[in-house]
Amino acid sequence: MTTITAARASLIDLEVETMRTDAVQSFIKQETIFLEIDTADGLTGVGYSYTIGTGGRAVLSMLRDHLVPLLPGLDSRNVEGIWMELFRSTRATTVGAITSLALAAVDTALWDLRSRRAGEPLWQVAGGFRQRVPLYDTEGGWLHLPTDDLVAGALASQAKGLRGVKLKVGKPSVREDRERLLAVREAVGDDLHIMVDANQSMTSAEAIRRAAAFEDADLYWFEEPLPADDVSGHARLAASTSIPIAVGESMYSIAQFRDYLHRGAAGIVQVDVARIGGVTPWLKVAHLAEAYNVAVCPHFLMELHVSLVAAVPNGAYVEHIPQLRGITKTELVIEDGSAVAPSTLGLGIDWDADEIDRRRVA
Repeated sequence: MTTITAARASLIDLEVETMRTDAVQSFIKQETIFLEIDTADGLTGVGYSYTIGTGGRAVLSMLRDHLVPLLPGLDSRNVEGIWMELFRSTRATTVGAITSLALAAVDTALWDLRSRRAGEPLWQVAGGFRQRVPLYDTEGGWLHLPTDDLVAGALASQAKGLRGVKLKVGKPSVREDRERLLAVREAVGDDLHIMVDANQSMTSAEAIRRAAAFEDADLYWFEEPLPADDVSGHARLAASTSIPIAVGESMYSIAQFRDYLHRGAAGIVQVDVARIGGVTPWLKVAHLAEAYNVAVCPHFLMELHVSLVAAVPNGAYVEHIPQLRGITKTELVIEDGSAVAPSTLGLGIDWDADEIDRRRVA
């Protein structure tokens, strides 16, 4: 019997491993929301979602008060049907971050169950394109770091065989941003990909100006230069520069990605499995991007995204930001600069149940 018999939602606070800053915020902690789903045949699926510092308890309340009570009695195999039923039950709060993050906790638990029941790892169940995917590093590129540290971090990533590094931009002066980028480019040479991320901090005019100033740094992409709802601004920017424009981590519906792709405003899609509402809509966005011949390089959550990027033909990169080491027993496997999607069943994340219980706050 695959019927859902019970579901439990909880929340833990997870401290950051290192200081992380960008043009608009500091990353203080990750509020991680867990959902466990039991089925009549004795299986348990574990899903999760997250927020950066705020809103975790709101997501937990959405789950406990509205979504979890709907789950018992449903057939856990009907992943699409359950997703849509829960989505429709929260119509008054969609599309929105809290609802999408809550849906993601449920949906990832259902995919964990689907993989376990199939006896195959997630990357194969979700598509099975390849097991290894390129990896780029973000941990050495935070905005507060001096230029010498940026250079040292990029060289260290290059020495490990990683294919790229991401640097935060948004200094008060375009000259300072440019000098930092050119210093890294000079140090690493032509072969390492350099991505930059402005975290939605710029006006349309300023983004166009900075993109022009960044052209000779040979950037792989320019990420979130403008507010995520400014589709027309991103379209104008994309038309003004040869640097691919990367967007998606702050989008919460498939339709938003459709609008960006249709208007030529996205050269890289960075769909986040938690913020889009789970594996089910993540795969739809990835296939939509494939139809537009656009690569998928998701935001954060490397431990889960490695399997999803490996599943699809247009998965191009996984972002290296270690965050779950405090609550897992194993780490992401990296070989020759590539991340290896786990061969274990389920999401492929080896949770440390004792450590999760110790950190549980709600």
